Amino acid sequence: MKVTPINLHVSDSIGDVSGEIMEGEKTNAVLTLAHGAGAGMNHSFMIALADALALHHITTLRFNFPFMEKKKGRPDVPAVAHRTIESAISFAHSTFPDKPLFASGKSFGGRMSSQYLAKSPDTPVKGVILYGFPLHPAGKPSVERADHLKEISLPMLFLQGTRDELALWDLINTVNDSLSHATLQKLEGADHAFKAGKKNLIPDLAQFTKEWIATTI
Repeated sequence: MKVTPINLHVSDSIGDVSGEIMEGEKTNAVLTLAHGAGAGMNHSFMIALADALALHHITTLRFNFPFMEKKKGRPDVPAVAHRTIESAISFAHSTFPDKPLFASGKSFGGRMSSQYLAKSPDTPVKGVILYGFPLHPAGKPSVERADHLKEISLPMLFLQGTRDELALWDLINTVNDSLSHATLQKLEGADHAFKAGKKNLIPDLAQFTKEWIATTI
């Protein structure tokens, strides 16, 4: 396993954030991996997922959003989050120009990545992977947060637990059915944190990601 810390320049006004590239023995595809609202790029889930993906020859670029880099409690506004994702995608593409590039994120990171891609038709990204898309706040079921997904022409993969309190299963299934380029992968019994009893679902997430990328490229 090769781990390379990086310094990701977002903009002159926003500054820099930390990042890390994790590579296995070889690279078949590259994935930008954005963290959620409650934990940064070095959360155990993020590291374990990147490690599992590397075993499948999927190189990841994890990075902090500015609010996490500066240890602020409130997530960045979308414009700042989008600019950060754009910088991560640009860095990954320039570092691995000949490899298929995908954008992904856990919860907030996935939502911000998909929002950015909805506004960026000229992106080098080949698809987007959403690990626990936060469709609505807990206890407030709705589908408005998915409206922008209709503007994305890229393939999409939803990896969702059937007990995800931020995406009731019937609703996320309806959203998926409304999108012509989307695939919904069910993780039975998993909540928003991909906890399902004592089972470790990270190998499953990595395997599903690998299989979907293989069909996409």
